Parts: sequence; structure tokens; C-alpha cells
Amino acid sequence: MASGGDAMRQAVTSLRVTTRGKGLFEITGEVENWLAKQEMRTGLLTLFIRHTSASLTVQENADPDVIADLNDWFGRLVKENDPHFRHTLEGPDDMPAHIRSALTAVQVAVPVVNGRLGLGSWQGIYVFEHRQAPHRREVLLHLLGE
Repeated sequence: MASGGDAMRQAVTSLRVTTRGKGLFEITGEVENWLAKQEMRTGLLTLFIRHTSASLTVQENADPDVIADLNDWFGRLVKENDPHFRHTLEGPDDMPAHIRSALTAVQVAVPVVNGRLGLGSWQGIYVFEHRQAPHRREVLLHLLGE
């Protein structure tokens, strides 16, 4: 139910994110810029990445060691060139990228409060690239609010 008699509205856009290969790429600023233009005070923003070898995550954006440790840990968790993988036609990093994507998330939801992302003090939204080569990734944003 809408508060204050405001009608619920929706807005949708697509962000293009260019990665530089494996790693986490923060998109919080781009998301905030788009959100500000929507002039909605309260709602829910859903982000969805349209790929199977990259994912989304909300993670600490204050200490770069967190990002480095996550990259290192996922590299140890799902190693490339595993002889048990059948899907190898797209390179030794492709099947591990699919597994890393399955272990993380392709969708995140963030509340919108007072016209801003409801993230915590040290949180940022990241595209988590799981392939070695640079890619252009597409993230869909769907805002439902008032």
C-alpha cells in the first residue's frame, strides 16, 4: 500500500559495465546517479546481470584488501584447468566462471530510502567478473517505488 497517497511507479534501465578481466568492479556510483534522476523517495531496486559467467554482489567498498581476498579465495575455491570439467570449448576459465557465478548471485535487491540506496556505510554494489578477458556486461535495473 502506498503511503501518503502517492502512486507506485516503475522505472527500468540497463547499465553497460566494461570489466578488465577477473575481479570486482564497483557500480554503486552509476546506480546512484540513475536512481537520483527517478525522483522516487521509497521503493525497491532490483539489479540483474544478464550473463552466466559474471555475477553481482554487495560487498565492502572501504578496504581494497576485501576485494583482493575475495578474488584470491574464489580462485582457490574453483580452479581453472580442472580435468573433471566437460565444458572446455570456451577456454579453461569458462566453466570455473559458471561455477563461481552459481555460487554468488545474478540478482540483488536494495531498498530505496529517502531517495537513496539503503546500503550500509561500507557497502557497495559490484559486478563480479569471473572470466580472464575483459567483457562488456549488462546489468538491468528495475525500480519499483513512489
